[in-house]
Amino acid sequence: MIRVPEVRLIGPNGDNIGVVSTSEAMRIAREAELDLVEVAANANPPVCRVMDFGKFLYERTRKEREAKKAQTKIEIKEIQLRPKTNEHHRSFKTRDARRWLASGMKVKVSVRFRGREIDYPQLAMEDLRQVAQELSDISTIEAPPKLEGRVMSMMLAPAKPGQSGGKESKKKPAGDAAVSESRKPETVKNDS
Repeated sequence: MIRVPEVRLIGPNGDNIGVVSTSEAMRIAREAELDLVEVAANANPPVCRVMDFGKFLYERTRKEREAKKAQTKIEIKEIQLRPKTNEHHRSFKTRDARRWLASGMKVKVSVRFRGREIDYPQLAMEDLRQVAQELSDISTIEAPPKLEGRVMSMMLAPAKPGQSGGKESKKKPAGDAAVSESRKPETVKNDS
């Protein structure tokens, strides 16, 4: 129900009729056998339009449905490793990640620490670096490795066509690899 004395009216053909009284606008809508719909309530005076309200609602829901179909939903897959995961098992997981990246999905690579493994984050960093290196031809690093609680993870995204994925992984300085090699855990012998 429109409760203002006058409205700016837009006719059934989209032509601007101008500012008229609400009763006159209702009469015009009845003569056209259409509805009087308030389009912009905050305007001064409010803007009303003569239209078929049922058809308007149907077209709006149809457009929303079409827009929803057109959206691309990006799925994120995850591979989980441990610092003790050997090369053979890691190759299975990277093969799965390669398949997912080729089909356009993002891949989260996680290394979960248990017990005292958390004292050696450089092992996980090395595993993540190797996985990124193996997948560098079809992916780019979207989020670099970071430690959250007992999980170190990074996000890989599919490389855009014509873009080599290796650019992102080569941004790390050469000195960083040398530092990680020197930080390997030392073996401690028990003399007991």
